[in-house]
Amino acid sequence: MTTIISSSEKQSNFTIDSSTKNTRNTKADHGSIAPGEIAIGVVIGRASEYFDFFVYAIASVLVFPEVFFPFEQRLEGTLYAFVIFSFAFLARPFGTVAFMEIQRRLGREAKLTIALFLLGISTAGIAFLPTFSHLGVTSIVLLSALRIGQGLALGGSWDGLPSLLALNAPQNKRGWYAMLGQLGAPVGFMIAAGLFAYLLANLSAVDFLDWGWRYPFYVAFAINVVALFARLRLVSTNEYTHLLDEKELEPTNIVEMAGSQGRNLLIGALAALASYALFHLVTVFPLSWITLYSQRDLSHFLIIQMIGAALMAGGVIVSGLIADRIGRRKLLGSLALMIAVLSGFVPTLLGGSELGQNIFILLGFSVLGLSYGQAAGAVTANFLPKYRYTGAALTSDISWLVGAGFAPLVALGLSSHFGLEYVSLYLLSGAACSMAALSLNRALEIKN
Repeated sequence: MTTIISSSEKQSNFTIDSSTKNTRNTKADHGSIAPGEIAIGVVIGRASEYFDFFVYAIASVLVFPEVFFPFEQRLEGTLYAFVIFSFAFLARPFGTVAFMEIQRRLGREAKLTIALFLLGISTAGIAFLPTFSHLGVTSIVLLSALRIGQGLALGGSWDGLPSLLALNAPQNKRGWYAMLGQLGAPVGFMIAAGLFAYLLANLSAVDFLDWGWRYPFYVAFAINVVALFARLRLVSTNEYTHLLDEKELEPTNIVEMAGSQGRNLLIGALAALASYALFHLVTVFPLSWITLYSQRDLSHFLIIQMIGAALMAGGVIVSGLIADRIGRRKLLGSLALMIAVLSGFVPTLLGGSELGQNIFILLGFSVLGLSYGQAAGAVTANFLPKYRYTGAALTSDISWLVGAGFAPLVALGLSSHFGLEYVSLYLLSGAACSMAALSLNRALEIKN
């Protein structure tokens, strides 16, 4: 019997076939996003955040002791500035939790927009702050509030792209793609240090403390606006939304996550502790030490640090190549041991001649690049997929808080009152914690 198919049925079948074909093509398109494309969003986002970070950090040494704490000696004023510096790290986990709730209610794009606008407003607001001589203690309160705003915003700016990058990178190139986001740190530092070095070299001390120091904060706001649109252009697309949903990169209940994945959270935070401790001991702390106890030209010292940051960028890149050969965790363990060895030379180098100080800066930045290049999310894969998005964000927050948040304050306080030998012990303790966490993680992997 011959089956007769009407033209309407043919059209219907054609429509169904086309729809199915388009759906398949769309899914293929969603899944074919190159890791390099994701990396662009990661690098842009991290570079802008680190620039804000270092603008504030450098100002905490060069500006805030005289502008907001003129009633204290320079050492005490710097220590007070470092106390406020730590507020952002204390606020950051709270920002992560609060903004994940915003994401659940309003969506990923709204969360990122609000967070980056808060970061930009907090940063630019510092540029407009009246000094202590004009507003008294209120100026210090406002500075503290804006610093807390920066911390909340940094916690809220987590977009999941680093985790997405790690999950979509080829198996044999995960170390390479993991380091891309870490390049934001040396890039951000070089730009921030370069701006301050230029201002110090071309302005009188009076002009610099009156208005010159405010300029980098204006620049930070402009960079945040550019970074916002660059990141939203990626995160808001259907392709990225599909990938993020497919990999279960969505917020989860914090209490549930901590109860289920608390061990992974702790190990992840401690595994990179050596890197985060060294981070401030080659950037912020040496600048404060040189400012207080040396006659060196600060603009020239910032240039030395910029050269060190360039070496750090090279180390970050090399770390990707090495990690893909020997493994990320083995590399982190080896570098933690190297940081432990470096800690023993802090008093001799930093407390010695200009040559010794330069060697410490350049060597420290180089080691930092190799270590920090793989520090982010080294054990994030331990988290169950459901908890990976929230776990990765909180792991980073806790690592920064424990390893770096109080590093300038502790290092300067210890060295000023007891000597640089105590800075060595502080750095050594961070290296020991990293090696212990990596060893425990290895033991757990073997057991499981």
